[in-house]
Parts: sequence; C-alpha cells; structure tokens
Amino acid sequence: METTIENIKKKNPREKANPISALFFLYMIPTFIENYRKGVKREDLFETLKAHTSATLGDKLEVIWRDVSRRYEKFGLHVALLKLFALELIIIAIIKLIAEVVVLIVMPMCVDNLVSYYENQSNISLEETYIYAGVLIGIIFLDGIVEHQAMLAIMHTCMKMRVSCCSLVYRKSLKLSRTSLSQTTVGQIINLLSNDVSKFDQSFVLYHYAFLGPIETMVGTYLLYRTLGVAAFAGIAFLLLFIPLQLYLCKKISVLRLRTAFRTDERVRLMNEILNGIQVIKMYTWEKPFAKLIDLARRHEIASLRSHFFLESIMFSLEMFITRTCLFISLVVFIAMGQTMTADVAYTATSIYSFIRPVMTMLFSISIAAYAEVHISVSRVHSFLSYEEQPEDCNVDNKKSPHVISSPKIYMKEVNAKWANDSSDNVLSDINIDIHENNLNAIIGSVGSGKSSLLHLILGELSITNGDVQIQGNVSYASQEAWLFSASVKQNILFCHEYNEVRYKHVLKVCALERDLALLPHGDRTIIGEKGKSLSGGQKARINLARCIYKDADIYLLDDPLSAVDTKVAKHIFENCIKKFLKDKMCILLTHQFQFLNRTDKIIVLDEGRIVEEATFEELQRSGLNFSKILDQHNTEDDPEQLEKKQMSRQNSETSQTYDDFEDDDYENPLEQKEQLTAGHIKATVYASYFKAGGNFLVIFVVAFAFIANQAITSGGDYFVSYWVNLEQKALETNDTINIDNIIYIYSGLTGGTVLFAIGHNLLFFVYAMRASISIHSEVFQKVSNASMSFYNTNPIGRILNRFSKDIGIIDDYIPFILNDMTEILLMLLGAVILSATVNVWFLLPSFGLLVLFYFLRIIFLETSRSVKRIEGINRSPILTHLTASIYGISTIRAFSAQKLLIQEYDSLQDKHSSAWYLFISASRAFGFWIEMICNLFISGIILSLVFLPKDYYGGDVGLVLTQYIGLMNALQYGMRQWSELENNMTSVERILELKNAQLEPLRESKESIPKLWPEYGKIEFKHVSMSYAKDLPILHDLDFTIQPGEKVGIVGRTGAGKTSTIAALFQLYDIEGSIIIDGVDTTKINLETLRSKISIIPQDPVLFKGTMRKNLDPFEEYSDDIIWNALNQVELKSAVMDSAAGLSMNVWENGSNFSIGQRQLICLARAIIRNNKVLVMDEATANVDPYTDTLIQKTIRNNFFHCTVITIAHRLHTIMDSDRVLVMDAGTVVEFDHPHKLLQHKNGIFSEMVETTGRNISSKLHSIAEESFLKMKNA
Repeated sequence: METTIENIKKKNPREKANPISALFFLYMIPTFIENYRKGVKREDLFETLKAHTSATLGDKLEVIWRDVSRRYEKFGLHVALLKLFALELIIIAIIKLIAEVVVLIVMPMCVDNLVSYYENQSNISLEETYIYAGVLIGIIFLDGIVEHQAMLAIMHTCMKMRVSCCSLVYRKSLKLSRTSLSQTTVGQIINLLSNDVSKFDQSFVLYHYAFLGPIETMVGTYLLYRTLGVAAFAGIAFLLLFIPLQLYLCKKISVLRLRTAFRTDERVRLMNEILNGIQVIKMYTWEKPFAKLIDLARRHEIASLRSHFFLESIMFSLEMFITRTCLFISLVVFIAMGQTMTADVAYTATSIYSFIRPVMTMLFSISIAAYAEVHISVSRVHSFLSYEEQPEDCNVDNKKSPHVISSPKIYMKEVNAKWANDSSDNVLSDINIDIHENNLNAIIGSVGSGKSSLLHLILGELSITNGDVQIQGNVSYASQEAWLFSASVKQNILFCHEYNEVRYKHVLKVCALERDLALLPHGDRTIIGEKGKSLSGGQKARINLARCIYKDADIYLLDDPLSAVDTKVAKHIFENCIKKFLKDKMCILLTHQFQFLNRTDKIIVLDEGRIVEEATFEELQRSGLNFSKILDQHNTEDDPEQLEKKQMSRQNSETSQTYDDFEDDDYENPLEQKEQLTAGHIKATVYASYFKAGGNFLVIFVVAFAFIANQAITSGGDYFVSYWVNLEQKALETNDTINIDNIIYIYSGLTGGTVLFAIGHNLLFFVYAMRASISIHSEVFQKVSNASMSFYNTNPIGRILNRFSKDIGIIDDYIPFILNDMTEILLMLLGAVILSATVNVWFLLPSFGLLVLFYFLRIIFLETSRSVKRIEGINRSPILTHLTASIYGISTIRAFSAQKLLIQEYDSLQDKHSSAWYLFISASRAFGFWIEMICNLFISGIILSLVFLPKDYYGGDVGLVLTQYIGLMNALQYGMRQWSELENNMTSVERILELKNAQLEPLRESKESIPKLWPEYGKIEFKHVSMSYAKDLPILHDLDFTIQPGEKVGIVGRTGAGKTSTIAALFQLYDIEGSIIIDGVDTTKINLETLRSKISIIPQDPVLFKGTMRKNLDPFEEYSDDIIWNALNQVELKSAVMDSAAGLSMNVWENGSNFSIGQRQLICLARAIIRNNKVLVMDEATANVDPYTDTLIQKTIRNNFFHCTVITIAHRLHTIMDSDRVLVMDAGTVVEFDHPHKLLQHKNGIFSEMVETTGRNISSKLHSIAEESFLKMKNA
C-alpha cells in the first residue's frame, strides 16, 4: 500500500488547447520536443483530466450499479456501463459511419474517373481529371482527420470504462463478506484488474465496426453492382458465406477466452501464494512441487491460448485472402458473362473491395470477437460485484456519535455464527455476553476454541445464523497478525486519523516504541516496506497495537498483542497501555499470557466455540474448571511496584529491554527498493531474447520465408490484374486477341496460392509466438523461484505479481498480434513500392525519402511513448500492491472505517496510472495522425504527378499505383504505430527479463560424498560465521560455537540480537562467510536442497497453502497415510480432520484462513514429525498458542525428537529453561552459552537479567525449572 503518493502538478495541455490545436494535435508538439530533449520522468506526467479521474468515474458507475444490479441479475454491469457511456459511444459511431460511407462512395468514383482518363476512347477531360484528383485528395485528408479524432475519443471512453470498473472492483473488495472472501482469491481479483478490464483498451476500441461493417458492405455491394453488374453478387456471396464462419470462430474464441481467464486466475493465485510464503517454501525445499503446480497451471492456460491462437490465425488468414478471392470470383464471372476487362472496372472494383476488406474480414470479426471478449470480462467483473457483501449495519464503528453514547455496550444472546454461509458447522454456538462497563475483559481458551472468532463476531465479520447482537460504541481493533502497509511508521499508526502530538507521543511511550524509533534511520518517518518487512515481529505487533490505541474509541479489541513480545515488554504494555492508558475504556483482551489474568475484571473462557465460563479471576480459581491447574503453571507476576524498583537499578540496559525478540529487527534500514525506470530504447538483446525464445535460427528463417512468400504471391496477384487490364488495352489498340483461358488459369493459381500461404504463414507464426511465451515464462519463473531471499526483500509482491500477470498477459495476447501486423505491413509497403516502381522507377526516390522521414519521426515519438509506457507499467504495480495489502488487512480496515481513505488512495494511484495511459494514447494518436497526413501529402504528390505529367501510362498502371498507395495509406500509419507499439509493449518483455537478473541462490554440487543417512547425529558447528542481509547491513559477526548431537538448545537475546538470523544462516537463506558443519559435512559446500531437506523447522508465522491437508503436509507424496494420520494424532488434530468427510483431502483455504493461527502452528509441527529429521528448529513456535497447546507442543517434541538436536527461539522463557544449554545473543554475537542454571549464577549476565525482569514468582519458577533440569543432567 502506497501512502506516499506524489501529486502530479503539471496541467494537461489538452485543457487549454483551442479547436485547431485539438483538431491537428498541435498541443502535443511541445511535449514531444521537451521529452525528446531530456526524456520523460514520472514528474513530467500531466494532471489527470477531471472527467478521467477514478473517484469521479467510480462514483458515477457505483450509483448506476446500485440501481440496476437489483433488476438485472446477469447483466447488471453491462447495463450500468451502457447507461454511463452509451451516448458517447453512439455519437462517435454515427460520426464514423457518416465519414466512412462518404469515403466509400466518393473514393472509388474518383479512382474510376482518374483511371478512365488513361484508357482509350476516354470521355474524361483534363479539367475533370483535376477536379477528381482534388476531390480524392480532399477526401483522403478528411478521412484522416475524422479517423484519428474519433479513435482518440473512443480510446478515452474505453479508458474511462476500464477505470470506472477498476474503481468499482476495489470498492467491492472492501465490502466482501467472509463467505465471499472464502469464494474468491487475491489472484482472481488481481487478474480482473490486470487482464480482464484491459480488454476495454485492447479490444473494445473497434466496437463500432460490428454495426458499420454490415452497413458499409451493403453500400459497397450497391457500388459493385453499378460497376460489375450481376457479377458483383458472386463475389459478395462468397464474402457473406464466410461471415457465419467468422461468427462461429468469434463464439469459440470467447469461450476459450473465458477458459483462459479462469486458468490465468489460478496461475496468478498460485504465484501470489508462493511469493507470500517463499521463505517457508525454501526452508521446506518445496520449490519443485510448487514449480510443478505453476507449470501445470501454465500448461492448462497455454492449452486454451493455443486453441485461441489457432482460431485467431484462421481469422487473420480470412482477412488476407477473402477479398482477393471475392475480386477474383467477381472478375471471372464478369468475363464469363461476355464482358471485357478494363482498367476502370478492375480498379473501381479493387478500390471498393479494398475498402470492404478490412471492414468485413478483419474489423467486423475483431469487433464481434471484442464484444465476446468484453462480454466475458464484464461478466466476470459482474460476478465479482455480485458477491455477498458484509451488511452495512455490521460495521460497528461510528454507529453513533461518541457524544451521544452514554456508555459502550456489547450484548449477545444465544448467538450462533460461522465464517462462511456455506460452511456446515458453526464456529461459535450459544454465545451469551453482556458487557456494559468500562473495564478489562479477558478471553482465553485452547487453540481453535473460537477466541479470534468472537472478536470478529463483535466486528461484524462473521455470518450470524441466529441470535441477537448489539454493539454500541466506537470500536478499535488490533489483529493477531500485525497488518502494516508500505508507508512510514507514523502513517501506519495514524492511519485515517488526524495527528495529535500529545496523544501520539503518549501512544509511542506506552507501546514501548520510543527507543525503536530512535534507532530507525529516519525515526517515525522511516518507510517500513511491504508488510513491514524491515521490522521485527515484535515491532510490527507494537505498531499494530499503537494504531489501535491511537484511535479514540469506546471499545478496544486486542487480539493477543502480547504474544510476539518478551515478558519484559509484555509487562510494560500491559501495565502502561492496557491498564493505564485504556483504564476508562471497555477493553477486550484475547491472551495466552495467563500471568496477567488476575489483573482483569472479567474472564471469558471459550471451548469448542462455546462460552464455558464467564467469571472473575477469583471465581475461576474456586471453580471446578481445569483452569486452576493451568494457572499453577503460569503463576501471577510480582507486584508492579517491586518490579519498578528493579527497573530503576537497570537504567543502563533499558535500551534493549523495551523490545521484543524477532529476527528481522536486525534490519536497520528498509530493504525494499523503488522500482527502477529504464531509460532509452529497448535493447537489441531484449528482441533477441524474445525471438530466441520462439525457436532457433532455422525456425526463425522458416517463419520469415513464409511471410515473404505470402507477400510475394499476394503482390504477384495484384500485379497480374494490372498486367491483365493493360494486356486488354493493348489488344484493343492493336485489334489483337488474348488467350483468356491462360489468364484465368494463372490468376486462379495466384489466388489459390494466396489462400494457402495466408493460412500457412499465420499458423506458423502463432505457433512460434506461443513457443516464445511458454519459454519466457518458464525460464523467468525458474529464475525467480531460485532467487535468493535478498531478491524478495527488495521487491514487493505486487511488483513481481504485476510482471507475472499483466506483463505476461501482454506477451501472451498482445505482442504476437502487433508483431504479425507490423511484419505484414512492412512487407506490404515493400510490395507496394516495388509494384509502383514497375510503373515508374522514379517513385522509388520519394518512397525512400518518406521512409527516412518516418524513421526520424519515430525516434522522436518513441522517446515519449516508450518512456511513458514504462512509467505506465511501473505505475500499475502500486495499484496491485495496494489491493493485496487491503485484502489482507480487511478486518482492520473495516474496524477503523478506513474504507474511504483507502478508496481515495486507490483512486489517486489509479489517476497516476491514467495520467501515463492518457499521455501514451494521445502521443500514439498524434503520431499516427501526423504520419497519415505526411502519407496523404505523399499520395497527393503521386496523384498530381500522374495528372500533370505527360499522359503516357496505361490505365492498369495508374490503377495499380493508386490502389496500392491508397490501400497502403491507412496501413502505413497503422504499421508505424504498430512498430512503435511493438517497442512500447516490448517493455513488458524487458520487465519480465529483468527478473532473470535476480540474484540466485548458489547451485552447489558437493565436493565430498555425503553419507546416505546424513545427518546421523545432529552435531552443529558454527565456525567464524558472519552474515549480511544486504550491503552495509551486517547482522551476524564471527559466530563460533558448537551444538552437540541431540542437544536441546534455546536461543534468546534482545532486539537486534540476531537470533532468527542465526537460523537463516543455518538454512543459508543469505550468503554467509565462514562455515557451518553438521556431522562433519561443511554445509557451505553442499547442495542447498540437500541441506534444507535435512533440517525441520516450525516457523513463527505458520504458512499454509490453498489445497488439501495432505498437500500441505506432504507435497511430494513421499509418506503413507498412516504416517500422516499418526502425525496429526500426535498434535491432536486427527479428530478434527477425520470429522471432515474429505479426510486428508479436506480443503485448506488460501493462507490457511479456515484454521486458527494455533491450529496452523500444530499443522507445521505435524510437518516436522512427518519429516523426522535429526535437526529441528522452532522459531517462536509457541508464541501464538495457549498454555495447553504450548505444553502439547513441548511434550510432542520431547517424545518425537528425543534423540534429535532441537534449537528453540523463544519469548516465553519457561519453554527453554529445561534446555541442555541456552545461547544468548547480543548485537549479532554470542555473549553467553551454557546450561540455563549456570547462566543464572551470573547475576549481571544478560540471561540472568532477562529472567529477573519476569517478576519474583515467575523468576523463582524459572530458577527451579533450570536447577531441576541441571541436576537431572548431572545425575544422568
């Protein structure tokens, strides 16, 4: 999420452009000149026009959508878009229709009369020829002006349609109910915003030809009838016969488009899941099974694309040969009816067919296909917008003004609730709560008992099946998993509230953040990166808590805020934040820290979704509940006054003690790098990489030869018509006869060859392009999956996803068609120039000069368009990042009623993207317009030269020159734009290929033989190990210690100590200096997959993936069901899985969201049991679980890993007090390493101080555990 949005201040020149400037695109000239001189930067973008702003368009569409969605269940969005944009589209279509019909009527008439002037016995005078030449030139210029203005207007409208849909999709994503969130994925929403809505810009711009095509064909048929008589109907009949085929192909393409979209959804979803869990995937060595999943998803996607491309190639082929075949049939029938072929007949028919050709064989079919594709895309967006929303009355925030509320209140009576409506079981049952006083209420219970669900019920996030819920008051919420976005610390805390200096500083103090901010490079203005990646786990938790309490609310919901911090910080937060700062507020505290329960006013005990007890601490102690037994294990802490005295004596060490203990706290600076804007032209290596991806040199040669052969035979057919009519004219002059049969045979052969080569070269090319797409995706994904963690730290997920969604989509769907167009038009130009040179070789000179002029104009244009296209791609990434962050923080966003703020930020981000896109399409259209005007001047010169120079041409020659150059007129400017568009879109290839430069993990092959059972004992030796996350960010310094086989070692330390960094070094997630030896094998010299597969880990943040339970436990399918069931049984999840009808095939939702965090942690423990390695690492594995589950995990580990080496990083000191040894770290070095009992004898030692700060009773308990463990070990 980007909150540091740069405001674009430059006014758009279009706003002040006068009619002449707007008509001839003169307002773009200063932009081209300025950008050519100094290049384009993001600050050079213009302010978005008010009519194009995301907020304006989103508001308008939302109002209409609300109205029509109730009446049109299937086509509500279609109707809404028509209501908003239909008038614009209709007006543009009418203008285009009038202009094109006028051109269709006038242009063939002028060609007819100009060609007739050069025939024998012509009745056309020279003066009339001048008039027809002038009219022809005028109509050519008029057509160019209308064409580009209309297309610019269409592009603006299509852009507005896309922007309005995107805005509506984002707004909807913030309203989705939990049921809807379980039915969709982030990947699906990203695909909607990346690929589906892009169909407006890519396909719908030719919408009007679905109506113009048939009308213009009828007009053209009439004109052909006037020229050829009945013979015209033969050619038109052939044309009409193919229309059903085209419509059938369009229908099939739309079906394939829908299938492809669903398969792209799945691939993007998988990519999102992999990127979010990449560190865990690497630690588990699961890269290969996930690569197989991506490969399978890509294969399914490619299968649809391949069929799509095959049908598209047939469509392209039809466009190339149908009109020439129609002309062939018409002329043959014309001759068969006893008529004589003349130049005016042939070339009037040719010019009419040339006009109809793109309209009916390409533009009509493309527009039909576009309607089908846009229909599919709009339907997909409609389906998303139709998902169930969270009821507005569930938004508990600000239901009443704080001034009106007499007292806050939480009341529930006999409430049953579930996460999703389609779920069979309730997560909460028979809930009865009545809290109406400003006091502190604790919620406790075992893992999966429904504690977090109860808070979400208060927030209105759950589906209530029956019962009554009343929430009165302003609510604030701190989620269990800290939700942070890419912005400054201050922005994360303030969120959507105004800055109050006194309150802000007080909040920092009570949340123990003052020292943290002092250490950050820019204090609270430090950008913390996506998901707060530059912070420690505890820092994230405390900022998350600070945001909650900074809001002045009536009710505070705190979901286990003390689990991610050590006992010292937990004590500080409980005393100063929860007890003092919130003393006059209603506070609901979900906690596993039982030592604080005696300080609460009421305790609610949950078990299996039911409230089993609701009483005070004293009442629970007296009750028969097993609660008292649990309390004995976690005794209450010392009197705060006594602790305060102890703190006074340790002022010097206060710096570290107000912190938590997680590894990434080792970062001092944010690691995320801003996406770089590449400058200059697309390098030849980018093109070479693309072409090489499609095949070797021989394949490229075959494809190129097919293109050249196709153009050669096509141009040969055009030349033969000229030869034929000239032959007829010569025969008429000399009273000779010609062998018409031979003429027909040759013409038939050329036409048949045109059909075969048109189909053949298109099929060849699209097969080639498909191979390029497959190869590029496969190669780049392999690089990304093998990239080091440094790469993922510096590149936010949204940026990588943008490249694997939008950029891959462009490579798949867009570049092949642009490249095909450009190549065909280039060869068409070459063919036209050669054919014209056969009439007059001097035509080569101006043609060559024209190409040189175009080349230099293109260079000037590309300086703007290419850079803007790059900026457009870069400006798209934050939109997806913002969306992803919003989905993951949806509960917090709704609890803070921050939807309006986030919508404003999204709209601002989209406006930045629209600013770049608007400049791009304006520049492209201006360039196309000026190219066409220059073409028109060139053609005018050709026409005038034919009229004013001596009359020594045959009519066939004049007709050939006119039809070739006039036919080339639109194609040439289109080809120049496509040439530039190719370079612009090759930025997607460039951006994708940039990922190939990712720093890879070393591919090491062991230089020594590794025993088959290695590691057999689990001895670990760190020898002078140092490690850095990035340059100038050293984190571990010369670690040198040994862990003996089977030892149970705890790792503790203060903030920035480097605890989890030590684990990262063990797994070699980053480059290290020195060596780490396990059972005599230097792991810095062996294959990383071998190393990581031999170490099990239970991570602090448990990661589950969408799929089945079995796939989450054993993705390689290496183990039997019995082993998996045994592991689930040992973590007490067997019954829960067996209760599901699917068993091990039970569904796991995205991110494991249908399990509590504690249950996810147990599943991770089951993974470790299944792998049964000699080395086990636990990274804060019990931080988010209740004491019972903590005890269960410890017991399970003792039973299953008795002979294994176990390394435990812990905040809860009791979990490591019976360890064989404790490794104490400080500032990336080992400062103490011995049995905990021995370490406690050093009263001034760091470990001893950490134990003492827990309080007298707990400290005494910890001393006893350590002493007992020491004596047992000594006796053993």
